[in-house]
Amino acid sequence: MTTPHALISVSDKTDVVEFARAIAETGYAILSTGGTAKVLGDAGIACRQVSSYTDFPEIMDGRVKTLHPKIHGGLLARRDKENHCDAMAEHGIESIDLVVVNLYPFVETVLREGTTRAEAIEQIDIGGPSMIRAAAKNHDFVCVVCDPSDYAEVTRALKVGAVTQELRSHLAAKAYSITADYDAAVSCYLAGESSLPRITPASPVAAVEPAQAPESSLGEVFHVSGDRIRSLRYGENPHQEAAFYGFTGAAGATMAAAEFLGGNKELSYNNILDLDAAIGLAREFPPVMPACVIVKHGNPCGAAVSDGDLAAAWASAHECDPLSAFGSIVACNVEVDRVAAQQMAAPGKFIEAVIAPSFTADAIEALRGAKFGKNLRILATGDLSEYAPGLAIRSVSGGFLVQTEDLPRRELELEFVTQRRPSDEEIKDLRFAHVVCKHVRSNAIVIANEGRAVGVGAGQMSRVDSVEIAVRKARDNAVGGVLASDAFFPFPDGVEAAAAAGITAVIQPGGSRKDADVIAAANEHDVAMVLTGVRHFRH
Repeated sequence: MTTPHALISVSDKTDVVEFARAIAETGYAILSTGGTAKVLGDAGIACRQVSSYTDFPEIMDGRVKTLHPKIHGGLLARRDKENHCDAMAEHGIESIDLVVVNLYPFVETVLREGTTRAEAIEQIDIGGPSMIRAAAKNHDFVCVVCDPSDYAEVTRALKVGAVTQELRSHLAAKAYSITADYDAAVSCYLAGESSLPRITPASPVAAVEPAQAPESSLGEVFHVSGDRIRSLRYGENPHQEAAFYGFTGAAGATMAAAEFLGGNKELSYNNILDLDAAIGLAREFPPVMPACVIVKHGNPCGAAVSDGDLAAAWASAHECDPLSAFGSIVACNVEVDRVAAQQMAAPGKFIEAVIAPSFTADAIEALRGAKFGKNLRILATGDLSEYAPGLAIRSVSGGFLVQTEDLPRRELELEFVTQRRPSDEEIKDLRFAHVVCKHVRSNAIVIANEGRAVGVGAGQMSRVDSVEIAVRKARDNAVGGVLASDAFFPFPDGVEAAAAAGITAVIQPGGSRKDADVIAAANEHDVAMVLTGVRHFRH
């Protein structure tokens, strides 16, 4: 009986010594390369250098070492084909039955600040993926292991006598997923898709108007892949399966990287969507302006800022729509302290989850002490400025849509178009309402008063219907308030309904054929109006 051979060549050397020792103890002869061979040799594990086996040296700074017929013949030969076995015998090729290979750290290198293009290119692995793919193709006879987390399971299989066909198939499928993900990262990097989350450094980037983006900025082919973070109980509904994936290399203040600090209940598909919507709005406000956002079914039902008191922001946000806030998601742009947490946990309140950059220890204690605290999910993102806008991806039947994320917060250039110019306080509220409105499903209307949203109209087929809903939600708080619209008013009726409710100023992008009529209606009712020229549809 011939001696089985294992080839071990890894960049990530986590637990490789222990695994190699187990492999050797089960009777395998080990082939290895460069740094891996040195690590194994230093640990007293007998191994043969690949260059000794192939009788060909590693050349070109190690770029060529395993790309040899004696390696790939040993990986690809089918043991049940006589002509394959004859070719192996004729050319002195040993069968390689176990391959332990992981890849150069390309993604980690690209994410590292200051990495040059030349350094990134050198971390594109060639021999590793070639061996992994060859072994995976021939998994009827060869076991391929490219994730240290699988070492224990393979060790158990070797110790009982054999690696099963089922395990080899599972590992082969995983191997192709790993190489596909790796190739996608390389492809995106070379194509210049630097906005992809998997390869974007966690730092702010300059906003780019969609109209200014190069026509080919997204490329002819788009690759997307990710690692499963967790399986979910179900999707939007109990009969739908679902899982949560994170882009490879994703970093910074994102849902994928958020730290789970508490809650016995698992996050649901809808929870994750709402948490992402909430933190997306919260990060629009700088930390010097503590902000609290309350989201229900993907839309803000409360939002407020304060001059330095998060508890005050929470109270104002909750006051916007207390009924809808029951069973909601909460996001804050600053650390949650004990006072704010105690208000969130007060009797009569019910929160599904809360997300913020961080929480004080007594804030976590207060939240867990709420009547609903046992199941309250608490998530920390870290500094919200550590976020780079990337790409938004949505599936449609037979394909998917890709777009750059909506513009980050910026100082708007306002065009004053009515006879009455808004006051400084109105302008402050108009800017706030405009930011909140950006995160409401269109047709979107937000009424704000003194740094808080007081009425939200979302997702209506008619803009005037959204105005009427926002007015009804605002109640008396509409009087003296301001109104934001995510897109232009097609007719004067929306402005007329706002004026009737006591709204004193309106912000909207403009661009309607009836802009003149809309502005005339504002003048007639002494409503100040400003145009932004920026639409923020959110479908």
